[in-house]
Amino acid sequence: MNGLAIHPASRMSKTSRFPAHPVAGLAGTSFKHEHLHAILGDDPKDGFFEVHAENYMGAGGPPHDALTKIRRDYPVSLHGVCMSIGGSRPLDKAHLGRFKALVDRYEPALVSEHLAWSTHDTTYYNDLLPLPYTQATVSRVADHIDEVQGTIGRPILLENPSTYVLFPESTMSETDFIRELVRRTGCGLLLDVNNVFISATNHRYSALSYLADFPLDHVGEIHLAGHAEQEDDEGDLLLIDSHDGPVADAVWKLFDIVIGRCGPLPTLIEWDSDIPDWPVLKAEAAAAQAILDHHAGSYYISGKAHAAG
Repeated sequence: MNGLAIHPASRMSKTSRFPAHPVAGLAGTSFKHEHLHAILGDDPKDGFFEVHAENYMGAGGPPHDALTKIRRDYPVSLHGVCMSIGGSRPLDKAHLGRFKALVDRYEPALVSEHLAWSTHDTTYYNDLLPLPYTQATVSRVADHIDEVQGTIGRPILLENPSTYVLFPESTMSETDFIRELVRRTGCGLLLDVNNVFISATNHRYSALSYLADFPLDHVGEIHLAGHAEQEDDEGDLLLIDSHDGPVADAVWKLFDIVIGRCGPLPTLIEWDSDIPDWPVLKAEAAAAQAILDHHAGSYYISGKAHAAG
């Protein structure tokens, strides 16, 4: 990890509204409001929570009341899903302003967005759409990342996508494209291991080879999630990034390999539909924490540890 991913905002400043909660080496989950009472009753208060920024862009009300209670006891990761960093149009200044206000308000330990686009002309698509990997796209996305980072005053983590189509005009691999964005902007990376497995399966390449070429030194957070199996028009297996079930065994194995290489990075279990009771989601996070803890001792003893939060 490059030292930029976990921001000093995770340590309390003189003007902070919230206590400091380090996030390094912790496993966490998506925050769902139906779990609030159970979460606040937990003791000890372990892990961290991630929220989608767009769910908190109103000025107040129950969403902010709940998130304020969570932020008092836990680190928070702020995950944007609608910035359309990969889009051809300029970034929405009003949306970016609301995003900055959330960063200032909650002082999240981690801030992230997607390598994707969601807008065309005046139309917004409720999806994270893929990009052709070309030098022109690199320049556009890098400019957008620079604008976001300049506005919020800190680096962001950029998440690798799950993809279902490839573009014939692409002149770079996805890993080369991501590496170039890191070089140009100084951003960190959010490695979604489930997305790696989905894309590798759908496009019939090796997930291990992808990870071997991924710039792991710049990863500041990891995502794990469940996926759904379907068939495409030819009857071949098609995986969908559904976030509606437990993490698959193959994804756990990839995660174990990544942590063995990178050390205990903050790891988030995403579960966004068919939400289970809190003990089920908590158990998924506990399984991730066990893998993080298993590798932590040997990683730090070997002297490979990076500076982190």
